[in-house]
Amino acid sequence: MFALVSPEKIQLPPGSVVRLPATWQEYQSLCDQRGDGSIPRLKYRDGEVLLMSPLPVHGRDAHLIANIVITLLDHDEREYDAFTPVTMTLPEESGIEPDYCFYIDNWQAVSGKKRIDWQHDPPPDLVIEIDVTSYSDVQDYLPYRVPEVWHYKNQETLIYQLQDTTYQLQTHSRYFPDVDLQSATARCVQIAYDRNSSAAIRDLRQRLGNSS
Repeated sequence: MFALVSPEKIQLPPGSVVRLPATWQEYQSLCDQRGDGSIPRLKYRDGEVLLMSPLPVHGRDAHLIANIVITLLDHDEREYDAFTPVTMTLPEESGIEPDYCFYIDNWQAVSGKKRIDWQHDPPPDLVIEIDVTSYSDVQDYLPYRVPEVWHYKNQETLIYQLQDTTYQLQTHSRYFPDVDLQSATARCVQIAYDRNSSAAIRDLRQRLGNSS
C-alpha cells in the first residue's frame, strides 16, 4: 500500500508519516477532507503539514496511559475533564491533535463547553502523546502554553513541564507529585501486554488502595 495525499483522497499505510510543505489553508482543507474521523492524524507547524496513520499499538498505549491518569485522579477524588480526539488550533500558526488531554486545575473553565477557543480559553493542564513513529514533539505545545506533557515512547513515560519558553524533562508530575509514574506505568504496561489493560488498571487500583 502506497501513501497518497491529494485533494480527493488521503491514503496512508499504518505506521507511516508523511511530511509536506503546506499553507494554513491547505492544512484546513485536509482537515475538512478527513471529516469527523480521526485518521490520519494531522499536524501543522512552520509552513508544513505532517500526516500520520497510527498503528494499533498506538491506540492501545494511549488508552492505557489515559486510564492510569483517570485512576490516579479518581483515587484522589479530584474533578477533571478529559478529551479525545481533539484538535487544537491557532490560526496560521499551529494545528495539533494530542492523544489525550486533561483539564484538572482548569476544568471549570471548559465545563459544559462543546467548543474550546484555543486563543482565549485556558489550555489543557495535561497532554498525553504516544510516540510510535517519531511523529510527536513536545515543543509543538509551546504556542498553547500547556503546563505538562507526557511523552510515552519506547515503553517509558517522559514528563515535560513548561519552563518559560521551553519544555524541560522532570522526574515527577506536578499533578501527582507523590507517585512514581515511571514504575507505575511500567508495571501497568507489563500487565497489559502479559494479560490485558483491564487487569493492569485493576492492579493499579488495588495498589493505590493498599497505600492509602
